[in-house]
Amino acid sequence: MDRLGEMLVFVRAVEDGGFSAAGRSLSLSPSAVSKLIARLENRLGVVLFNRSLRSLALTPEGEAFFPAARRAIAAVEDAEAMAVTGVTAHELLRIRSVPTFAVHKLAPLVPGFRRLHPALRLEFLLSNEPGNLLEGGVDLAISIGHLPDSSLVARPIMDMCWVICAAPAYLEEHGMPSSPAELANRDCLNFNKQMPWSTWTLHGSGRSTQRIRARGSVTANQGQMLMALALSGAGIARLADFQIGAHLAAGRLVRLFPDHDALMKDTIYAVYQSKRHLSQRVRVFLDFMDASFSRQP
Repeated sequence: MDRLGEMLVFVRAVEDGGFSAAGRSLSLSPSAVSKLIARLENRLGVVLFNRSLRSLALTPEGEAFFPAARRAIAAVEDAEAMAVTGVTAHELLRIRSVPTFAVHKLAPLVPGFRRLHPALRLEFLLSNEPGNLLEGGVDLAISIGHLPDSSLVARPIMDMCWVICAAPAYLEEHGMPSSPAELANRDCLNFNKQMPWSTWTLHGSGRSTQRIRARGSVTANQGQMLMALALSGAGIARLADFQIGAHLAAGRLVRLFPDHDALMKDTIYAVYQSKRHLSQRVRVFLDFMDASFSRQP
C-alpha cells in the first residue's frame, strides 16, 4: 500500500477508535491495519499511537500528524472530484426552498443527483417566510410566483397550478358549493395573511378574473399542514397540483368548481446571485433540475 493508503488507514483508526474498527470499515484484518500503521511509523521515524491492551491513544506526534493527514487525503479527493465533475469534494450547496416543493419535487431528485455528484454535500433550508431569499449563505433558492424587482437572477423551472379542493367527508357534511362566491361563507383553510399565496383567484367565463375572499378560522404557514387539514375534512383549501395529484386521483380530495378554470397557474423559479459568477456547484444542480423536470409531464 502507498503512502496515501497508509495515511488513510491511520486516519480511519483514529476516527473509528481502534485498529479492529478501522479494519472492518476498510475490509482489512486488524493485523493488517497494525502492520500498516507500524510501517508508517517506521517511515516517519516517530510513534503515532500509545498502545495498551485496553486503549489506543495518540502520542503528541500522532496528534500533530492527524490533521495534516486528513488534509492530504481531502486534497486528493478534491482533485479527483474536480477532474470528474468540476465540483470540489466536500463542497456544500445550500438550497432554500418552499417546503411543499422541496418535499414533493426536490427530495425524489436527490438520489439521482448524488449518484452523479457524490462529492457535493447538500443542505436544505425550508421556509415560506418572505424576506431575502439568499441570506445566511444560501446559494440557490426556490420560489413560487411573482418575484419583486431585484438584482437576483430568476430562472423558470416549471409551471404549477393551484387547485381548490375539499375532502369527501367535508362535502358530505356541508354540501358542495355551487359557486366560488359561496366560499365567503365556508370554512376555508388558507395560508397566513403575510404569505403571498393567501389570495385565491379563479378565471371565469370570458377569461374574467375573480378574487375569492377565502375566510376561515384555521390558517397555516405551510402547505403540508393545509393539505393535512383538508384531508381530515376541516375545510376547503387551495393547494398545489404537484402536492395533491395522488389524493385527487384516489378520491381522497375532490376538485371544486370544474366549470371554472380554477387551475390558476404560477411559475416556480430558481433564484441565484449572478450568471457571470455562477459557481459550479450551483450550475450542476440547475442543469440537473432542468433535465429532470423537462422529462416530467
